Amino acid sequence: MKNTILRKARQSADLMLSFFSENAGALERCVREMAPRLERGGRLFAMGNGGSACDAQHIAVEFQHPIIEKRQPLPAVALTVDTATLTAIGNDKDFSWVFADQLELMARPGDIALGISTSGASANVNRALRRARDKGLMTIGFAGRDGGQMPALCDHCFVVKSWSIHRIQETHTALLHLLWDLLHVAMGADDVI
Repeated sequence: MKNTILRKARQSADLMLSFFSENAGALERCVREMAPRLERGGRLFAMGNGGSACDAQHIAVEFQHPIIEKRQPLPAVALTVDTATLTAIGNDKDFSWVFADQLELMARPGDIALGISTSGASANVNRALRRARDKGLMTIGFAGRDGGQMPALCDHCFVVKSWSIHRIQETHTALLHLLWDLLHVAMGADDVI
């Protein structure tokens, strides 16, 4: 089992290094575009399904309650946490509308929508990204595999080129931490991490 553990850890590390080597410039452009939106009062709306729903909640809490001293809290909402709203929309309309309908009601131009999908093919995430773009939000995608439809719907889309859901999710976690950290640096915070 030790060899299996080391092999999987090496796969994860190699994938992350390859991904960030390819996407470092794109990540910098993304955070530099996010910073002025948040400084002007914009909010981040994050969404995903299953493990990606947990990632949406993870980034929302990182924004709202920074664990690093002297980092300012930023407004963020995970559209995955209101069970009553999710089930009402899913029951009365269709599950593919659960995020788009929330954005239609709450989002405004200047906000940011982050969709997370390991396949890039989640119907509800992609529908919401399309709605967000129509409303004038900045759109960001975290995807895997070949990206699915997500790259065409996003201003910035980060595709982890793997078919392993675990390796994709591990890279997404590092990506959300770096996005959060670099966003604060772009807004003038010290690079202390």
